[in-house]
Amino acid sequence: MNLKGRSFLTLKDYTPEEIEYLIDLAKDLKQKKKQGITGNSLKGKNIALIFEKPSTRTRCAFTVGCNDEGGYPEYLGKDDIQLGHKESVEDTARVLGRMFDGIEFRGFKQETVEKLAQYSGVPVWNGLTDLDHPTQILADFLTLKEQFGTLKGLHLVYVGDGRNNMANSLMIGSAKMGLHFTILSPKVLWADEKLVAECREYNKISGGTVTVTDSIKDVTGADAVYTDVWCSMGEEALAGERIALLKPYQVNAELMNKIGKENTIFLHCLPAVKGYEVTEDVFEAHADVIFDEAENRMHTIKAVMVATLGNI
Repeated sequence: MNLKGRSFLTLKDYTPEEIEYLIDLAKDLKQKKKQGITGNSLKGKNIALIFEKPSTRTRCAFTVGCNDEGGYPEYLGKDDIQLGHKESVEDTARVLGRMFDGIEFRGFKQETVEKLAQYSGVPVWNGLTDLDHPTQILADFLTLKEQFGTLKGLHLVYVGDGRNNMANSLMIGSAKMGLHFTILSPKVLWADEKLVAECREYNKISGGTVTVTDSIKDVTGADAVYTDVWCSMGEEALAGERIALLKPYQVNAELMNKIGKENTIFLHCLPAVKGYEVTEDVFEAHADVIFDEAENRMHTIKAVMVATLGNI
């Protein structure tokens, strides 16, 4: 499958077959790395890594993935360039596109990563925005495939802030790939209705479903339960309000017991604030799969770079 030259801004832009291809490529690259085999598909390629927001997994995954394939990553923090401050995003994009072969962006506005893709002339990869986090979903889906052997038909329940970037991205990915996806959240934090409607259109092709509910009982039968921090970066001032709203939606032993299945797994995109969105006992009981998921950020991000920029 030829994805050369494509940007990776949101899973909306990719077909189910293309998403499956990226997951399978990541699986292959992971197996090779375990055997000590790295590649040179990015040899001679320079990659700009733009970070408005700090990062552990995203930065390390792009850096190691790029190095593994023979490329050179250059970290550009918020104080290193004038992106959107002294220089417009459009002009910065045109400069970086002349000097780099690919650009990763992790920051606030989806509009910024879209402008980088529009004006740079090189593949641009979304490492996270306030609206979307597509590379995380690839890692999550690789993890689900490792655990269950398939994606289609799985019941995935997201518990917590139902309108943040993780809820959005999981819903898009699940709708594309035929999962039965549930957002379990207080009504004031439900997902955008337009996005829900868009995902239900994807469901008509994939056979998946989207359910948005505030009832804890709807966790019953989940194959996987997923949560994220209650306050995303930049929302720290809302912490008190969020804690009060979301405390009933904490992933704890009581909630996990309501599922009624033996092999249900728990996933978290990390970092986790234990004692808030998830209790320590639940987190530690599922730590092996959570850190598989974290490791899979590297393999799936490497797959995106190799598929859209590499020589394969």
